[in-house]
Amino acid sequence: MSNLIAPMLEGTLVSFKIFFLTLIFALPLGFLITKAKMSKIWIVRKIINIYIMIMRGTPLILQLIFVYFGPYYIFGTSTNRMTAAVMAFVINYAAYFAEIYRGGIQSIPKGQYEAGKVLGFTKAHTFFHIVLPQVIKEVMPAMGNEVITLVKDTALAQTIGVAELFRVAQTASARNFSTWPLFLAGIFYFVMNGFVSKAFDIAEDKMNYYGKI
Repeated sequence: MSNLIAPMLEGTLVSFKIFFLTLIFALPLGFLITKAKMSKIWIVRKIINIYIMIMRGTPLILQLIFVYFGPYYIFGTSTNRMTAAVMAFVINYAAYFAEIYRGGIQSIPKGQYEAGKVLGFTKAHTFFHIVLPQVIKEVMPAMGNEVITLVKDTALAQTIGVAELFRVAQTASARNFSTWPLFLAGIFYFVMNGFVSKAFDIAEDKMNYYGKI
């Protein structure tokens, strides 16, 4: 058992690294994509719509393969496996986050913007100080679901040879002719998602509390 736990903990750290790097880059990128999608420039909206359609319409596993092998066949250069995995996750999840942001922004009544204008606020001040806090509150449940999905999707990184948790469990299972490592990996994923779910519940409760003050 001890021989199994150590490599699985190392694989879990790799999964966490993919998870956190994806959030760090995909969350702000998703916001920028949302602003571009809501742009008044037609060609910008068209390009973003195509990008989102591709990201949401094709499997993440194919995107991982393309990001990793694509540069070699197109430019003759190879990409680090971990870098390719993070890039694929970021561009995929940024598209989903962008749509969640857009839904949250569009759910805010236009009267909020008009009220800010009447009070003499700039558009930026109105958005960041009046609209954005309400948007965050609106999108929290949907964002929580996506983040939980991200924890499980990190297992797909093994497709391009990244030694994350699931790949380590698969290797151990094949070596020991046992399904126990896979079962243990499931427990690891369950615990990780438990922490993520709890964190979002706490954040949502705090937002609801301060929203009532």
